[in-house]
Amino acid sequence: MKVKVCGITNLEDALMCEAYGANALGFIFYKKSKRYVEPDKAVKIIRELSPFTMKVGVFVNETPELINEMAANIKLNTVQLHGEESPEIVNKILLPVIKSFRITDTFNFLILSEYNNCRFLFDSFSSNYYGGTGKSFDWMKIPDKIKNDIILSGGISANNIKFVINNINPKAIDISSSLEECPGKKDKNKVSYFFSLLKSLRSEKC
Repeated sequence: MKVKVCGITNLEDALMCEAYGANALGFIFYKKSKRYVEPDKAVKIIRELSPFTMKVGVFVNETPELINEMAANIKLNTVQLHGEESPEIVNKILLPVIKSFRITDTFNFLILSEYNNCRFLFDSFSSNYYGGTGKSFDWMKIPDKIKNDIILSGGISANNIKFVINNINPKAIDISSSLEECPGKKDKNKVSYFFSLLKSLRSEKC
């Protein structure tokens, strides 16, 4: 199970998360987010990272032209679409795509069949925010046939990571707010503890 730490806004946090074992780092380019990072600043951070760390740009309802231009300039590896983007938009993105869906009690998982050439990320629904709520949804609603192939987000923390591994075992997790001092600033103790716990749980599973 891979780990993406999202909401990176500064070099110190990026290098710390990378050192503790994050496989991917997420940079949010949605200006209304509390974890928004200026593109120029993201470029400077990414320059200092290992080439083996995936750099993911998070966009919300932007045009494919803007996304492709920014992704090339910033040197992203993957684009995460976290709004209401259509399959047609996904197909116009030049980099690999993670398409996010905010899950409600009435979410129709059949809609996934309309999307091709992308990975799926499931997050909690909020009428006020696109992600970063720190709240989870009912993960057991995820169909068994796909739960091992998705990226899981929304309220994942040291308190429930064991449940996630034992009951969902997704392809990857996306974690942000539970590792923070405040929005946009990671807490070293929380990051260290989470990755230490994760390593221990992985050893148990083996």
